[in-house]
Amino acid sequence: MIDLTLAVCIALGFALGILSGLTPGLHLNNFAAMLLAVSPQLMSQGLTPFQMASIILAASISQTFFDAIPAIFLGAPDSETALTVLPGQRLMLEGRGIEAVRLCALGSAGSVLFALFLIIPLSWIVSSYSNYLTKYVGILLLAIALMMIRSERGPWIDGQGSWVHYKYKAIAGLLFITSGLLGTFAFDHEKLASSPLGLEPQVLLPLLSGIFGASSLLLSLSTETEIPEQKESAIKLSSCALAKAIFSGGLGGSVVAWLPGVSPSVAAITARLGATPSPEEFLVSIAGVNTANALFSLVALYVIDKPRSGAAAAIQELMALDQSTLIQMIIIVVIVAAASYLACIGAAHLAGRAISRLNYRLLCLGVLLFLVAMTYAFTGLFGLFIFFLSTLVGLIAPVAGIHRTHAMGVLMLPLILRYI
Repeated sequence: MIDLTLAVCIALGFALGILSGLTPGLHLNNFAAMLLAVSPQLMSQGLTPFQMASIILAASISQTFFDAIPAIFLGAPDSETALTVLPGQRLMLEGRGIEAVRLCALGSAGSVLFALFLIIPLSWIVSSYSNYLTKYVGILLLAIALMMIRSERGPWIDGQGSWVHYKYKAIAGLLFITSGLLGTFAFDHEKLASSPLGLEPQVLLPLLSGIFGASSLLLSLSTETEIPEQKESAIKLSSCALAKAIFSGGLGGSVVAWLPGVSPSVAAITARLGATPSPEEFLVSIAGVNTANALFSLVALYVIDKPRSGAAAAIQELMALDQSTLIQMIIIVVIVAAASYLACIGAAHLAGRAISRLNYRLLCLGVLLFLVAMTYAFTGLFGLFIFFLSTLVGLIAPVAGIHRTHAMGVLMLPLILRYI
């Protein structure tokens, strides 16, 4: 017999995930904290801990589908979609914004199916070697950072000498260190962030909104860019390239969920390291990383009893997981992922039609002011200071002609210093 109350809880979580995904600066952790605060009252009305947990779980999955829409059409990232902004906006400015969202939805849905096959082998491996993996997280991240910098060659310009790529490697190294020191400073002084509205401070908001959001918006404002009509274009990726992107995203998200403090964006960089992916492939990979990470954060909670995400921490507060409960939750993940895939594509068509009618310069200015307002609302004056510095750091990569992924030092360097 169908549990109607559970179905309503899943639908509510699905809707909350859509809301948090479409609203820049609004994170699932905000809803999770509110649900935990009122959980005694809700449970006294007859809701079970499993039904409460299903709300949070459904929201954590649907958010990973819908947060691509503001990242692509508005250039407003969160901690999971920071790397989506540049390739997504590039396709949007070619009139392929709907296609970009479809690619992200394919990556998310495909990664869920792929990750299902990894649950048993990864659970066995990590349960045996989790302490070993945690011990060497810092060294692993340092190696990834060095490989990122080594792979930087800068733009190809006729007439340049054969040694010029070393200049770009040096700039990439400086950007990694600069952004990393900014991140370290922000996290070390996180207590200075204070919301004038009494909201939970999120220091990641000014850091990532500045580096990957505001800097791109400022560059757009400096040009005469116009948004072309967003048409329903066919996905140009070959089946092989699509499968490879889903594989790398699903694997990266599945593995990183076991590592403390390592974000999905770092996993996306690692998954595509050594390759030169097209914008389409990169969008599939980063979306796949985010959704697979949301699924495996739940699996990690069951296997090693350690939450690796805000959603997993909230579920742990509500209930203890056993094998039967985990299987039921995985079924919920698959159902919500299927619904999110269909709904996300429909929302992309609506967003595409709306964005084409707007003045792009005014839109960029509006989103920039919105990011400033959100930064102040969540982190106060200290957040505005960090937002200003991170925006300057975010301008280094496009001005110097190197990949913006080196600015992920803002998250990676603090982790390296913490674990080494």
